[in-house]
Amino acid sequence: MMKVPREVVHFFEEQGCVIVTSIDEKGRPHSACKGIVKIDPEGRFYLLDLYRAATYSNIRRNPRVSITAFNEHTFRGYCLKGKAKALARDNIEGSILKDWEDRIASRITQRVIRDIREEKTQSRHPEAFLPKPTYMIAITVEQIIDLTPRHLRGGA
Repeated sequence: MMKVPREVVHFFEEQGCVIVTSIDEKGRPHSACKGIVKIDPEGRFYLLDLYRAATYSNIRRNPRVSITAFNEHTFRGYCLKGKAKALARDNIEGSILKDWEDRIASRITQRVIRDIREEKTQSRHPEAFLPKPTYMIAITVEQIIDLTPRHLRGGA
């Protein structure tokens, strides 16, 4: 497990979602959006997956994954590579499920505030219709790749 620098943890905490790439049964990459629930700076990321589908099957077969996030406005981003483990819902701490519910409520609140500012009268809130998570993905970070162009990196 690799310790994750504070600036990288903070960057990922600011993201609404990340792209998780796993490997399918034919050795091809499979990418899916997932929400971050908790980040342990010691090197573990916790993501809740709402659907027990391709990502779940891929992780059970091959634990190698990457997590990618990029901010197009600042041209900053990171790709974290490591190993994932699928944890059944029964093995997810209650506090993690509470954190997920708090994140969903926060996303809905932010969407409502943005809609009010933009004077939208009808808005959908897709987060309100998401199913309950069926399992959690625990990813142990082994490598951090800075996707920020070299000339934009601090101190470079």
